[in-house]
Amino acid sequence: MRLDIFTLFPEAFDWFQSQRSVQNALAEGSELRLFNYRDTTPLNAGQVDDSPYGGGAGMVLRVDVVDAALRAAYPSEERPRVVLLSPTGRMLDDALADELTAEPHLALLCGRYEGFDERVHEHLANDEVSIGRYVLAGGELPAMVLADVVMRKLPGALGHAQSAVEESFSQMLEGAPEYPHYTRPVLHRGWGVPDVLLSGDHERVRRWRAEQSRARAAQLDPRAE
Repeated sequence: MRLDIFTLFPEAFDWFQSQRSVQNALAEGSELRLFNYRDTTPLNAGQVDDSPYGGGAGMVLRVDVVDAALRAAYPSEERPRVVLLSPTGRMLDDALADELTAEPHLALLCGRYEGFDERVHEHLANDEVSIGRYVLAGGELPAMVLADVVMRKLPGALGHAQSAVEESFSQMLEGAPEYPHYTRPVLHRGWGVPDVLLSGDHERVRRWRAEQSRARAAQLDPRAE
C-alpha cells in the first residue's frame, strides 16, 4: 500500500513512523509519504488559510491550497482514494478499516483551525472518516489512528500472522471485543488465572474465549444479548 498524508505538520509523524508495526509494513514494501500544504500553496509567504465568508471566529483552510497540494502530488497519475479526516465523517470501525486496507493507494487530508473550505469536502475528497464525535486541534492524530489501524492489517506488519485476524471487533469474533488474556505468574497477590486456560483442553479454551467475547459485547451494548 502507498499511504500519503497531507498536513501542515509533517514532523508530527516522526514518532508514528518509528513504531515497529509501521516499520515492518514499510520493510514489506508499503510506502508512507508526507506532504506539507505550505510547500505547494499558490499564495504568498506560505499562506494556507483565510477568514470565513459571513464572519465568525477562526480561520479556514483554503480550497485552492488543498487543490494545489493534490495536483502537485498527482500531476499525471490517477488520484488515489482521498479521505478527509473530520468529526462528522463515517465512524472508523474494523469493517471500514478492512475496506480501506484493500485500497492500493490512499491519501489522507489533515485539517487545522476551523477545518476545510466546504468545497474540499464536496469536490476533492472521496470519503470523510471520523475517529469520534469530538473536535481535536487538527487532523494529524486522527490520521495516525487511521494509518495505524490500516497498516497493522498489512502483511508482515505484526509479528504473528494471526495477530490482526482474531482481535477486537474483527470478523473472526463476529464484531465482538476480544476475550481476556493472561500470562505468568499463575498467582499474584491472590489473583489467579482461570482454570480453563491451564487445562490444556483447546476446545474448552476456544468455547470459554467465545463466551467471554460475547459477554464483553453485551456489556458494550445490552441489545447484543
